[in-house]
Amino acid sequence: MIFDPKAPLSAEEIIQCLRNRWKVTYDIQLIVRKKRLYLQIMWAYLEQQSFPMDEEEYRNHLNELLEIINRLGLAANVREWIYTTPKRPRIGRALTLPLEADERLEEFLI
Repeated sequence: MIFDPKAPLSAEEIIQCLRNRWKVTYDIQLIVRKKRLYLQIMWAYLEQQSFPMDEEEYRNHLNELLEIINRLGLAANVREWIYTTPKRPRIGRALTLPLEADERLEEFLI
C-alpha cells in the first residue's frame, strides 16, 4: 500500500510502517518537556504479552496522538522521520523526534 506524502497520518499507515520496518508495532508517545514537544517511539510493542493495551486500545491511542500531529501540520515531518530513521528502539532507549511547529503548538503545551 502506498500513502500520499501530503496526506494526514493515519493509524493504519503508522502500524504498517512499523511492522514493515521492524516487524513489531512499537508504542508511540507524545512527550512534553520544558515547553517542548517530542514524539517518541518506545521499546515496548503491541505484540508483547506484557504490553498494557490490546490492539483496539492501541489504535485509539495512536489516532489521538496523530490527530494532534496532523492539526499541528507535522504529518510530513513525522512521516519522513519514521520511514527513514536509521535507528530502532532498544530496551530503555526510545527514538525521539523534537517537534517544531508554529503558534498552534502553544495550545498543547499548557
